[in-house]
Amino acid sequence: MAVISQAIQKFRVLALNLPRPIKQILVAGVDILMSVAAVWLAYVLRLDAFRLPRTSPQLIVYLLAPLLLVTIFWRLGVYRAIFRYTGISIIKTLSQGVLLQALAYGLALWILSLLGIVRFAGYDLPRSILVLAPLLTLTLCSGVRAIAYQALTGFEKSRRVFRNRSRLLIYGAGSAGIQAYEAIKSSSVFAVLGFIDDNVTLQGREIQGNRIFAFADLKDIIPRMGVSDIILAMPSLSRSERLQILERLRTHPVHVRSLPNLDDLASGHIQINDVKELDITDLLGRTTVQPDTELINSSLVDRVVLITGAGGSIGGELCRQILKTNPLRLVLLDVSEYALYRVEQELSRLKSLGRYAQSTQIVALLGSVRDELRMNEILGHHRPHTIFHAAAYKHVPLVEINPFEGIRNNVYGTRVLGELAKKHRVANFVLISTDKAVRPTNIMGASKRLAELVLQALAEKSSEFKESNDFKETVFSMVRFGNVLGSSGSVVPLFRQQILEGGPITLTDFEVTRYFMTIPEAAQLVIQASAMAKGGEVFVLDMGEPVKIYDLACRMVELSGLKVKSKEQPSGDIEIRRVGLRPGEKLFEELLIGDNPSATQHPRIMQAREEHLKWHDLVSELNTLEQNMKAGQAGLVIEQLKTLVSGFVPDARSW
Repeated sequence: MAVISQAIQKFRVLALNLPRPIKQILVAGVDILMSVAAVWLAYVLRLDAFRLPRTSPQLIVYLLAPLLLVTIFWRLGVYRAIFRYTGISIIKTLSQGVLLQALAYGLALWILSLLGIVRFAGYDLPRSILVLAPLLTLTLCSGVRAIAYQALTGFEKSRRVFRNRSRLLIYGAGSAGIQAYEAIKSSSVFAVLGFIDDNVTLQGREIQGNRIFAFADLKDIIPRMGVSDIILAMPSLSRSERLQILERLRTHPVHVRSLPNLDDLASGHIQINDVKELDITDLLGRTTVQPDTELINSSLVDRVVLITGAGGSIGGELCRQILKTNPLRLVLLDVSEYALYRVEQELSRLKSLGRYAQSTQIVALLGSVRDELRMNEILGHHRPHTIFHAAAYKHVPLVEINPFEGIRNNVYGTRVLGELAKKHRVANFVLISTDKAVRPTNIMGASKRLAELVLQALAEKSSEFKESNDFKETVFSMVRFGNVLGSSGSVVPLFRQQILEGGPITLTDFEVTRYFMTIPEAAQLVIQASAMAKGGEVFVLDMGEPVKIYDLACRMVELSGLKVKSKEQPSGDIEIRRVGLRPGEKLFEELLIGDNPSATQHPRIMQAREEHLKWHDLVSELNTLEQNMKAGQAGLVIEQLKTLVSGFVPDARSW
């Protein structure tokens, strides 16, 4: 057995190292031999005698078959395919080629019979040869390829020699699982060992020699087969069903990965680079809030929409979501040239692929919301119907050590844009806010609450002004949500990188909790809120229970096939280390200042009207605040913020 294995391995190395033209000639030569053998076997079966061709007509019958076969195979690209990567798919092409050969073979022999060169029936050419020979040709050519394929690619698999490859099981034996197998089977990264499926009618069967196991078999087959990875190939499952499977897999030492969703599989093809880490919503462990499409589309179709901070995480997703609604023009504004270029290129590419509105004009503009002249120019030229204001400094530690810049950008940028929106009769103005604006302990949160106060005062001023005027005033609203998973600065990419590096995962505190949502959820919430706004509302998403960051870290470790290292489990793989709260950071975040939220048209979106200053009083305070910042009076700025922002308690380590 060892001698045979060594011989097969030597053949494999020799065959794979041959020049490509030589490989093509060898394969064509084998097809010629198989075609001649098929004709001979056809004669043997028909005449019941082992005879070689003895007459010239018989010789013509023998030579014509391989000549036609190789010519047709060449035209069909059979010899252009990389042999060891074709697999079962080559049978379809071979069948087409043999069928064409049979038709051409019969036609050629019929013409030769009319010319008197060969005779149908009798010893020269029994009619059954025209049926038997093609069938035998297909059988022999397919059989030789199957043997060679097994020798070239199956030897290592049969011996379970998967050096430098992750050994994986595919969870799901449906069409997506089979597509995944076809894409992965020749990969140098993964080695497929089999399938898992909860359908009892499939369990115990095989797909291309790979057994379909039940979930209950995992406990035994993971250590026995050395399984390191499981790929979820069930894009049609509901979110709750998917989460149930992930919870069951957490108890097994395997790295769980996933495939794209159904929309991404629409083409029917999966590539090896489609295999990815688990979706952020899988890590979040809760069902995402579904959007109300009628609300999303109601106020944006055929409108001009301006998005500030378009190059950021939320701004970029707003661009993608709004583009689906077919606006007349999408104006992208950002102060970062690179961020603006990146999002503009992405949207243009999506339009060119036909996935988004083809008629929407995309305009990318550089500028700061603090630049009044530039903002006045943009609003005057493009006349937006709706403004989504996502431009802000949001990183808590950075704003904490750059407080004046944070206030100028987040507060005065909002004031400039809000006043100009009123001047240019913008219909809707939506501010993207944060849960950190509620009883803040940092400058970033305080600045975002102050930005909310600016819009609330403007909204009240608009309401008073509207009573004596017939034209429609700007509707100002704010959308407040928690941490966005996957955005810049999010814990998920940070934790993934730390796990990849072998740990430790750094956690500010084991008890810290946060409200989480996905980037698409956040963007959809903002768009839906803009459609429901009447003026001055603060919209918040009913996000259920807050997520404990320690639990999220543990979930990520376990679904990576590793164990958390702790006092109770010192042999674990990844340590979770407490590093302490950063300046301005809280253990718990809140979404509402008061306790009286009211329902909206969307069952998972609430609204609140919170106390605020009159516009005249607020402007006076803002002017004083600006003077104190110009004078560098940080202490006075903090005291004024404590007066203006309800519940603001600055971190003593910062001030």
